[in-house]
Amino acid sequence: MYLGGVVADNLPVELSPDDKQKIRLAALLHDVGHAPFSHLFEPFLLKFLHRNHEDMSSWIIAHSELADAISDQSFDPRELSELAVGKATIEKKFFNQIISSSFDVDKMDFVVRDSYHTGAGYGSVDVFRLIYTMDVLDNNLAADITALPTLESLILARLESFRAIYFHRACRAVHMMLLRALNYVKDDLEILETKTPDQYLQWDDYNIWSKLTENPQSRDIMMDLAKRELLKCAYERTFFVKDELVSSVFTNENVRLKLEEEIAEKANVAAEYVGIDVPSLPSVPYHYAMEIGPIDIPIFSKTKSGEKIPQKITELSKIVDVLQVFMNIIRVYTREECRGRVGDAAIEVLGESSPSNALSY
Repeated sequence: MYLGGVVADNLPVELSPDDKQKIRLAALLHDVGHAPFSHLFEPFLLKFLHRNHEDMSSWIIAHSELADAISDQSFDPRELSELAVGKATIEKKFFNQIISSSFDVDKMDFVVRDSYHTGAGYGSVDVFRLIYTMDVLDNNLAADITALPTLESLILARLESFRAIYFHRACRAVHMMLLRALNYVKDDLEILETKTPDQYLQWDDYNIWSKLTENPQSRDIMMDLAKRELLKCAYERTFFVKDELVSSVFTNENVRLKLEEEIAEKANVAAEYVGIDVPSLPSVPYHYAMEIGPIDIPIFSKTKSGEKIPQKITELSKIVDVLQVFMNIIRVYTREECRGRVGDAAIEVLGESSPSNALSY
């Protein structure tokens, strides 16, 4: 919210006080739709409620007591529910991009904050330098070419944040274990049958954790988590591809299940002892306007007369050009006692140099 306000205050365009407050409120409410355990719960939202956390944010803003509070301040809850996830149908498209784009206020916030609080050490990004050079170009949020080094730092820091924090082996091991526990109790989770925002908002980390601990099927996993007896990584490969299709194949549930079964069979272990984790992200995602390519972040230079000249960031920055890829990390997890056998089997199935043979599935 604070950074959204700074952007709104410093853009060299005419914005009314109400416009600025809309941007602040949208940034404040951006993540209200997250389920317990945040992004970890996303597959269940999609599978059972056919919504992601952004859909839930819009739903909650428009149909909970928030709507009344927003209306009391003379704002439209429906418009804010869309703007909060960067999908408002408005003339000023750059409003959406302040909330959701490759250099939105959400990323400026979490990249720097998470780096600081984890001690990862990569997040030395002067976000205010970037904000103070922002402008509007053809109704899209853009950055002055003088801020290119800062923009490169933000993009690299985001990539490193995923590798060092969110895709960390131990973090993903916990993620996999919780997903398995949730799968055991999914039929008993009322959150997956929720009909109103109030029902949805009753669920939090604590009561989901309690339900998982009480259920006989998931209790052992929760006890292992409590004792920090995590699944161990037996195989890992990182590769970068230009084609999103490769990433989508490896995130396909049926592909993963077949690969897990084959690895388990070759390792002579029970199928439930093998789990494949395939976190993936595009290094530079920026889906914001049909007339601009999905990767090219708008950059401009200024003439002496002040005219803004559009530039292609991929032609100006070798770093951004190289990062126009999807980062894929494929890991195979198992129990400590099975690590060696599963690792050997994973190499046999997925290969040492490239996991492309998995595409045959």
